[in-house]
Amino acid sequence: MVTILRPSRALFRFSGADAQKLLFDVVTGRLLAEPGLAVWWALLSPQGKIQAEGLSSWADGAFWLDVDESVAEAFFKRMRMYKLRAAVEIEDLRESHAIGWSDSAEADGMVNADPRAAGLAWRVIATRDEAKAWEADNGAFAGARSAAGVAELGPDFAADTTFPHDIGMDFLDGVDFKKGCYVGQEVVSRMQHRGTARRRPVIVSGIDAEAGAPVMVGGREAGVVGQVVDGKAVAILRLDRIEDPESATVAGKPVTLTLPEWATYGFGESAPAD
Repeated sequence: MVTILRPSRALFRFSGADAQKLLFDVVTGRLLAEPGLAVWWALLSPQGKIQAEGLSSWADGAFWLDVDESVAEAFFKRMRMYKLRAAVEIEDLRESHAIGWSDSAEADGMVNADPRAAGLAWRVIATRDEAKAWEADNGAFAGARSAAGVAELGPDFAADTTFPHDIGMDFLDGVDFKKGCYVGQEVVSRMQHRGTARRRPVIVSGIDAEAGAPVMVGGREAGVVGQVVDGKAVAILRLDRIEDPESATVAGKPVTLTLPEWATYGFGESAPAD
C-alpha cells in the first residue's frame, strides 16, 4: 500500500450552516453533506469557462475541496466574495494538509474514491506531518489520469480557456444538470441542450515532445497535448478536425489517438454552430 504525494494540489475546508448552500449554488457539481465518493466540480466564470476544478468530499462536518496550486489564491478570493454574509468558514489548508493518491482504500488519512474514471483509485487527505511518509510524486497518478482521458486544470489546460464539456465533465458527473443556477450555468446548459461541444478529451500516445505541443491532423492543428508521462498525454482536441486519426502527428512524429473508454463521441464529429 503506497500513497503518492500530489504537491500541486491545494486544499480548502468549507464548514458552517450555509456551506452546502454556498457550494451547491456556486459550483457545477452536486455537493451534498453526505459521506461517500468524492465529487468532481468546477468553479466557472460567468462566460462558462473553468476557473478552478477538483474533487470534494464530506467529512467531520465540512466539505474538503482541492484545486491546482496555480489557481488556489484566486479560488480562495472568489469563494470569499461569493460567501458574502453567509454562515460559512473557508479555511486555507495549504500549509497544514497535503493531497495524495493511493491504489488502496486502506491508506492512512481521509480516503475517498475518485469517481471520474476507472483506474484513478483513491484521493487521500492528511496532515503535513502524516504525509511525510508518502512517496514523492513519481508521475503515476498523472499517467493513470492520462490513460483514462481525464484532464486537469494546471497540467493540461489553463484557467479561463476551457468549458466543462471540453474535458468531459458532462459525461463524468462533474456537472449537475438537474439542480438550479450556479455561476456560468446558462452557457453550460446551452451547450448541453444544443450539442455544441466541439472539443473533447483524446488520449495521445507515442509523444516525443513537451506539454503544449500541437497535435496536427491533415495539416491542421486540432489542439495541444497536456502533461506528458511516458509518451502519453490527454489532449483537448477539435473532433471535427480529426477525420483521419491515423495521420496525427506531434512535433512532426506520428502519434496514436484513442478515445477514452467512457466517451460516446467520435472522431470527425462536427457540432452545430452555437
